[in-house]
Amino acid sequence: MQENRGNSSEINFCSVEYDMVSKTSFQKIVIYEYNNQEIRLNADFKNNTIWARQIEVAKIFDIDRTVATKHINKIFKDIELDKESNVQKMHFANSDKLVTFYSLDVILAVGYRANTKRAIEFRRWANSVLKQYILNGYAINRELIKKNYQLFNNAVNDIKAILPQDTSRIDSSGVLEIVNTFAYTWLSLDAYDRSVLPKKGSTLLKLDITVDELVKGISVLKSKLLEEESASDLFAMETHPKSIQGIIRSIYQSFEDTEMYNSIEEKAANLLYLIIKNHPFVDGNKRVGAFSFLWYLQKAKILNTLRINPEVLTTLTILVAESKTKDKDRMIGIILQLLK
Repeated sequence: MQENRGNSSEINFCSVEYDMVSKTSFQKIVIYEYNNQEIRLNADFKNNTIWARQIEVAKIFDIDRTVATKHINKIFKDIELDKESNVQKMHFANSDKLVTFYSLDVILAVGYRANTKRAIEFRRWANSVLKQYILNGYAINRELIKKNYQLFNNAVNDIKAILPQDTSRIDSSGVLEIVNTFAYTWLSLDAYDRSVLPKKGSTLLKLDITVDELVKGISVLKSKLLEEESASDLFAMETHPKSIQGIIRSIYQSFEDTEMYNSIEEKAANLLYLIIKNHPFVDGNKRVGAFSFLWYLQKAKILNTLRINPEVLTTLTILVAESKTKDKDRMIGIILQLLK
């Protein structure tokens, strides 16, 4: 059953139901078409990836199967990718024969070694398949979350509530990653209060930073962007003297010797929010806010790049920028949840 067909005359896809069973979930088959060649692959929407057998990887990039094997072995030998999380043993329905499947990351890693142009085209196709899934409204795996459905549904509603009406500005793959992160986190917290987002962080580490330290880090970012011609001289130029100093003071404010934000996560969340919403710079507030958020978490040694990856950070930054002031507590809560 064809669901969608791309605009390219060379690369198209369609999606059909198929009885492929793994140890964790049912899969949906997607068909990758290249130069009139049809390759059936397994789309794993729960984990936002696509799985392929060795022979399919070879066909995708038009290389010999032995070459694909050589590349895959080298990828794992060099520890470029974690083998345990990027390999699955699956079996077809009504069959006990196990077959090895490799994740989208492995497929792309092979492609960049064997045929970079085809790898880029395949990555675009794969992203379009995964984006289509959330745009069609099927991102929630109800079987996975049936025990905590209301909790998860609240999370999705919180994200939807702060999305701008013009959702074309937000990369849906990033939204999908945030939704998946919420599912992973909340489903593991049986004792979690279902009615509210978190208001507190958990890392009570004492980390004092100075304005000069942050400004120095931002200047390194600016120099890099200027070198790449991705920013102007107005980038990270303060609108008023001591604008950034006021924000630093805000996240460290206290009352009667008790800090208002006593965890690293709360300070990081408010640093991101305040730089984006208070516009302390003439240009580049979102980029500086995102950088400062990562910089602070890195200083505290709690930056989890598997959770806060580029797609999630980009989407989160846009969500903060587009959110209404009245939704500040909700927005901070979502950031804290992602940092759990």
